[in-house]
Amino acid sequence: MAAPETSTAAVPTLYTNNTLRNAFGGVLSFFILLLIGVLAFSIRIFSVIKYESVIHEFDPYFNYRVTQFLTKNGIYEFWNWFDDRTWYPLGRVIGGTVYPGLTLTAGTIWWLLNSLNIPLSVETVCVFTAPIFSAFASWATYLLTKEVKGAGAGLTAAALLAMVPSYISRSVAGSYDNEAVAIFALIFTFYLYIKVCSWGGYTFIINLIPIHVLLCIVTGRYSSRLYIAYAPLVVLGTLLAALVPVVGFNAVMTSEHFASFLVFIIIHVVAFVYYIKGILSPKMFKVAVTLVVSVGLAVCCAVIAVLIALVASSPTMGWSGRSLSLLDPTYASKYIPIIASVSEHQPPTWPSYFMDINVLAFLVPAGIIACFLPLSDASSFVVLYIATSVYFSGVMVRLMLVLAPAACITSGIALSQAFDVFTRSIKFQLPGVSSNAEVDAGETSSATAEAQNDAVKTEKPEETIKDRPSRKSKKKERVHVEKTSPKAKAKKKRLLALPLEASVISLLLLVVLGAFYVVHCVWAAAEAYSAPSIVLTSHSHDGLHVFDDFREAYAWLRHNTDVDDKVASWWDYGYQTTAMANRTVIVDNNTWNNTHIATVGTAMSSPEKAAWEIFHSLDVKYVLVVFGGLVGYPSDDINKFLWMVRIGGGVFPHIKEPDYLRDGQYRIDSQATPTMLNCLMYKLSYYRFVDTDGKGFDRVRQTEIGKKYFKLTHFEEVFTTHHWMVRIYKLKPPKNRIRGKTKKSKSKTSSSSSPKSSGTKKNPWH
Repeated sequence: MAAPETSTAAVPTLYTNNTLRNAFGGVLSFFILLLIGVLAFSIRIFSVIKYESVIHEFDPYFNYRVTQFLTKNGIYEFWNWFDDRTWYPLGRVIGGTVYPGLTLTAGTIWWLLNSLNIPLSVETVCVFTAPIFSAFASWATYLLTKEVKGAGAGLTAAALLAMVPSYISRSVAGSYDNEAVAIFALIFTFYLYIKVCSWGGYTFIINLIPIHVLLCIVTGRYSSRLYIAYAPLVVLGTLLAALVPVVGFNAVMTSEHFASFLVFIIIHVVAFVYYIKGILSPKMFKVAVTLVVSVGLAVCCAVIAVLIALVASSPTMGWSGRSLSLLDPTYASKYIPIIASVSEHQPPTWPSYFMDINVLAFLVPAGIIACFLPLSDASSFVVLYIATSVYFSGVMVRLMLVLAPAACITSGIALSQAFDVFTRSIKFQLPGVSSNAEVDAGETSSATAEAQNDAVKTEKPEETIKDRPSRKSKKKERVHVEKTSPKAKAKKKRLLALPLEASVISLLLLVVLGAFYVVHCVWAAAEAYSAPSIVLTSHSHDGLHVFDDFREAYAWLRHNTDVDDKVASWWDYGYQTTAMANRTVIVDNNTWNNTHIATVGTAMSSPEKAAWEIFHSLDVKYVLVVFGGLVGYPSDDINKFLWMVRIGGGVFPHIKEPDYLRDGQYRIDSQATPTMLNCLMYKLSYYRFVDTDGKGFDRVRQTEIGKKYFKLTHFEEVFTTHHWMVRIYKLKPPKNRIRGKTKKSKSKTSSSSSPKSSGTKKNPWH
């Protein structure tokens, strides 16, 4: 009788030990998460430390300009803002064509800081929004992964996401784009969905979740918790999305949203079937199921028919161009060249995977396998998430950003499980520790489990016991059958343990792998992704060279042109011109009007006189081109020129791409076609270029230009930056040329009509 009394008395001690252990583990996890957040923030501010606090890239300048307007004029003026400085002469309704999440978030942060008497500028808030939300995304990753495989896997996944280069590339300080907030929102939405399920670029979310719900239904994993998680999500999500002006009725009218509605109907049919199963006899249930399924199929067929009728009139069947580009990777190159022209929309190469997710690419398969051991609702969602994100990242390099969280989650699970196996193997094989530790651990766990079961039994209400007597009795039987002695459990674990030497070597390899990952991520954050595209640098034998030509050109426009002057350029530079030069542009990065962009592309592809007429009809006064032939900058307009030809030719058939190619090759040397050598883009890029070295050698194309000496008749050069990266030309006024023609015609008429007067000398000053 002494042994039972001792074991019973030991239960409070075990409770105390477990409580202290859990409390210590919770505090330690909190501090680790805090350090992960600091790491995620600090690794993204290399751009500020090495350069300066400045907005990066192109789209962030539009977001910054919109945020400035919001903080200055308020939310109501923002919703009704008509911007007449973009897409001249059409303009743009900003409030109805922009996703407001990023702008409202940064504006709210700025308002809160100023309410607390912390006078930060709007630009400073915009610069540091992405690093702040990167820390939030790491914490959301911890919560999501913890629901799948526990706190250890969650901490590992959070640390991996804090440093993964794919996410750093879009969230360094200054990258004020939608991804700064969107990745956190995506992960946190998935966490909330999984959390409810475990208890009970928007388009990706509303399609991935319905697929997971349908998978759970098909595999027999339906439960009331799944219904509670999904049904309110569809209703509330659709209503809230419809309140955003840029979405509006698209929330119920476009094909991207139809999958969620169909699954919404299916889950209601399944829920009703499970409901009547509990209240009807088996015989009546068969009849009722037949009726319910028939009605459900009829409703689904009716809904599908209505959807087909709605989208049949659309040539794309209700799908957007970007969605069709994801479903069919060749669609954009065939039908929408403006989407295919964006470098971010190109398929990634294999080296880009190693650059952006590094060693995670090798850990992802192991994480997927671990998700099946055992397979739960949460782990099946992670498997579905990684599978879809791998496919989409293979279509567009931009969607590597969507792959990064999924890769970090699965890699975190793999590393956590591997460390658990290796450390357990080492623990079981340490001399003098294994036997006693195993038996004591087994006894402690069994005693604790029994005490917890007793506590749960006393706390459960009688209603629950009455509702599910069969499940509880089955559970008791299962517990009694599976109960074994602690020694037997320890022996079984010992048989599953790996050899000591292999475990130690494997742990060391994992540590080395993690160290390599950390070094690569720090290098990527400091060197590859911290440089702002508006300020370029290069290293040579004589030191560091800084190319600040973009800001130099925009400053010249701001201080040397009239406020109402219109500036034409390729659409890449529209946002920057509007935000930094405060001048009206013809096209910008929104790319909502393909015809307007094709008009600019046609002008750049046309001879000088025809281009002048096109720009003059658009009231353009200045033309801006980006040229990298002198310093070796590859992302210039000459390299983008064929896309201008393709986009322009898609709307204006007289522009044909073969006219600019010599035997199918794009050339700018002496073998270039006459059409290429006489087009406006060639002339504006290479005007006076031969004066730089006497040869006209293009460092990007690695050849001498074909047409070196020519003059401009309809444009005049007004400004070229220090390194020739940005060149600005002014359209010559038409009245000067017309006046000259009129004088010539008058002189001819007078000479023919009065020959005597031709010999009379005229005063040259009159």
